[in-house]
Amino acid sequence: MMGILIATGDPFSTLCSFQHNNWKGTNMSKWMQEWSTEAVGPHNLKIEERRLPEIGDLDVLVRTTAVSLNYRDKLMLESGMGLDLTFPFVPASDMSGVVEAVGKGVTRFRPGDRVISTFAPGWLDGLRPGNGRTPAYATLGGVHPGVLSEYVAFPEDWFVAAPTSLDAAEASTLPCAGLTAWFALIEKGHLKPGDRVVVQGTGGVALFGLQIAKAVGAEVIVTSSSREKLEKALALGAAHGINRLSEDWVERVYALTGDHGADHILEIAGGAALGQSLKAVAPDGRISVIGVLEGFEVSGPVAPLLLKSPVLQGISVGHRRALEDLVGAVDRIGLKPVIDKRYKFTEAREALAHLDRGPFGKVVIEF
Repeated sequence: MMGILIATGDPFSTLCSFQHNNWKGTNMSKWMQEWSTEAVGPHNLKIEERRLPEIGDLDVLVRTTAVSLNYRDKLMLESGMGLDLTFPFVPASDMSGVVEAVGKGVTRFRPGDRVISTFAPGWLDGLRPGNGRTPAYATLGGVHPGVLSEYVAFPEDWFVAAPTSLDAAEASTLPCAGLTAWFALIEKGHLKPGDRVVVQGTGGVALFGLQIAKAVGAEVIVTSSSREKLEKALALGAAHGINRLSEDWVERVYALTGDHGADHILEIAGGAALGQSLKAVAPDGRISVIGVLEGFEVSGPVAPLLLKSPVLQGISVGHRRALEDLVGAVDRIGLKPVIDKRYKFTEAREALAHLDRGPFGKVVIEF
């Protein structure tokens, strides 16, 4: 990549020779490039050249190989999403990379290991940190620095081993989109064979949901406003596709399930659309509220909530242990993330703009 200064000789051997504390203090002549902004706003993002970060005793230095974008990354750049961001602000939370150096206290990784980031550092397992007044939302590319950088230096607990069966771009899609679908359907949803699952849309989370549910043996119904995308979803394994522009999707779900309704709905739209999901869900079914495409305020009728007693649960990605479970499942079942388009590092603005076009699957920046 243009503009990078590295030591002479074989780069990997040189970098590995600076393991442990020897790395600290040697980076004064080493530079990297990253995308950052000095203020919230859609047009402030630019490439900057900065010194490589130093690592502490429990940190790892990772060379980034791919970054997967989420619509949240675009919202963060445009509005800050109400968070107290630190500037210069580096966006994005989902990456894959290769460990280049480790602190002397690191035990989980060594140079050369392939890793992926965790979306919510510090949430290792169990209940999410935070309380009723201030629920936690300390994520990469938000409260914590982002990953749209040639190198990152984070605590070792902020990474997990990458799947062996995926390339760098594919692996980078797991930390947010993949884990969100897994957490909703498996970790919290306890999905089982024969369940009827409605997946709204054909974005990253939706297609992970389709593939995971299909692997479990569930019957998957996909809704979309695009006939072309529905055809692709059917080819990916969906049992049924509903065009929500030309059909009443709730009535169609009733027809496809013999009036049983959906055992599980991945609610991507949010807003007033939640009311439709409450109508479509089966008695004692589950609605995982994931998206905010139709607004941050939700609404819906109370009657189906009272009469059908569904579980209505918000999903904000998941913890590290569940991500490790997902990685293991990906390698076992051969799941291949769907990537709509791969961009170069210098094309980050174009990649972010692509998110507004409703990609079929994920948008990834390769390094």
